[in-house]
Amino acid sequence: MTRRLRSHQQRLAGVVEAIANGETEARDILAAVTPGGGKSLLPVIAASCLVAAGIVERVCWVVPRDSLRLQAEEAFADPLWRRALGHSLSVRAADNTPDPSRGLAGYITTYQGIAAAPDLHLAEFRRRRTLLVVDEVHHLPALADIDLVAAAQETEEDQASAWSRAILPLLECARVRLLLSGTLERADGRGILWLPYRRGPKARTREVELDAEGWAVVGYSRAQALAERAVLPVTFGALDGEASWRDEDGNELGPHRISGLYPDETTRPALFTALRTGFAEALLREAFLAIRDLRARRRRERGLVPGEAARGLGKLLVVAPDQTTARHYLEVVRKWVPTAQAAVVAGLATSDTPRAHELLAAFRLMPEPSILVTVAMAYEGLDAPEVAVVAALTHIRSRPWLEQMVARATRVDPNAGGYEAQQALVFHPDDPLFGLFRRRMETEQGTMARRPKPRRGQMALPDWLLDKLPPAEKEGIVPLSSNALALRYDRLAPGPELAMHRPENEEAQGELLEVPSVVERRLRARLGEMVAAQAVEDEAGASGLRGGLAGPGLYHRYNAVLKRVTGDKARARMTLEELEAAIGWMERNRLGDHLHLLEGDPRYAWSARKRGEWKPPVGRPMRLRPEARASRR
Repeated sequence: MTRRLRSHQQRLAGVVEAIANGETEARDILAAVTPGGGKSLLPVIAASCLVAAGIVERVCWVVPRDSLRLQAEEAFADPLWRRALGHSLSVRAADNTPDPSRGLAGYITTYQGIAAAPDLHLAEFRRRRTLLVVDEVHHLPALADIDLVAAAQETEEDQASAWSRAILPLLECARVRLLLSGTLERADGRGILWLPYRRGPKARTREVELDAEGWAVVGYSRAQALAERAVLPVTFGALDGEASWRDEDGNELGPHRISGLYPDETTRPALFTALRTGFAEALLREAFLAIRDLRARRRRERGLVPGEAARGLGKLLVVAPDQTTARHYLEVVRKWVPTAQAAVVAGLATSDTPRAHELLAAFRLMPEPSILVTVAMAYEGLDAPEVAVVAALTHIRSRPWLEQMVARATRVDPNAGGYEAQQALVFHPDDPLFGLFRRRMETEQGTMARRPKPRRGQMALPDWLLDKLPPAEKEGIVPLSSNALALRYDRLAPGPELAMHRPENEEAQGELLEVPSVVERRLRARLGEMVAAQAVEDEAGASGLRGGLAGPGLYHRYNAVLKRVTGDKARARMTLEELEAAIGWMERNRLGDHLHLLEGDPRYAWSARKRGEWKPPVGRPMRLRPEARASRR
């Protein structure tokens, strides 16, 4: 069996070959690949070429969650691709212990791992020329330090921002950067770390600048993937119904229809109720019957006896709104399966489930379980081609989230027969918010960044936090009842291509060598590289830094020193002249010689202690207990 590269994989191979041959100055590669289109091979292609050419010595592949590290290892270890690409590289899933590569070509870590030990990873990047691969980069929001729009927005520091802050020094130190994503939008409307942006087609929006200087973009839209048969077509089974609930004042409302042309004040309460009452079981039943019939048909075609396990029969993924409801769904599904098989056939994988990673691996690699219930743990990055049916019993309606969920069923299963015999089937409530997602997916590019409007009467909490709250605190309502009414099927249209240029963004002065925004972006990146270089040099003691001041957070302390030197102005707010002046100052000075500028700032008080200037506070003399005074006599 031989394998051939698809068009986006061939384009990436051409980009890294141009880098290896010195034919391009680009060092940032963005792979915008439709979910399910096959991103996992791209780091292997890039690493095999760049390591062989001596451009990089190591690869660091960063994934958003621990369950994806095994899949990354498998991509480098696949024997068929090793023969097809002619490489012998191996990487390991590393924890935060010294020497994460252990003599191999690189290592795989997580966002959380880097945030927990940023200096360990920064030291690795200093020792070796590194190809940095950031998987699902849309998880990382832009930071105010380097992004003008983010600097103008008041945003609280959250977990994702902490990840961005930890990974930024690695981006600035990496020799080549490969950023992977199945969507170029964030659910909260913020920009994505490191990506260049330009003015969007609508007011108060901006979009990823796909033709920015110094960048190479490898796009692979769903339309292209369908044309090359890299992903399966999707059929949506939309189930309508009605729901009744009691509001926070004790009033009983409903029944209200779930469907409608436009969202109104009943849409979300009706959806919330439906996912936790009878409607959900009706939708779950439709998905269960679909996967049962598919598996029975494929068994007959292969001559297998009923109940016989085999690869390629098809599997069902159930996405629940919260962990409590997920456990209820599991109980419901197991009642539809013979008692002796229930525990083997259907499983639960949530962040609180014991041995959840083992169950995920079994769902991916073994014939059983054939049904998996989850909340968010398996929706993104799960490489399980046997998933043929998805029960979308989730309240989340952001485009990036739903695109990733739908893509769990669009992978082509090599064990399921020919391409024509396969399709993805997604069952979902027929609410207008899901319909809006469908229309956007079919007509708009997912490259926008804009601040969403907060929901009326609701706190603007992130979806991951909403999933952790008890149901009564989410909506302030008590679900009473719901029922299903009608089911209809629709085929998803291929969708738009990625546009490298927009007419409204064409520059009127084409004779200019560089527009100011391009120069500013290049100078900001140069300034960041200089700060990172001094930090790693001083941490290694190369500059003779006195008093052992190097330690955790040195990069960010150096950024603070530079900000003080340049008039307390962040890089994102500097003019062209100020950026040039800052670079000139950095060329003549060492930031380590100006740490005194941080004195008096409690965030950096530990540096004063390191220099011997700190003394313990003087308080009242210790008073001994009576028995202690007696013993001294």
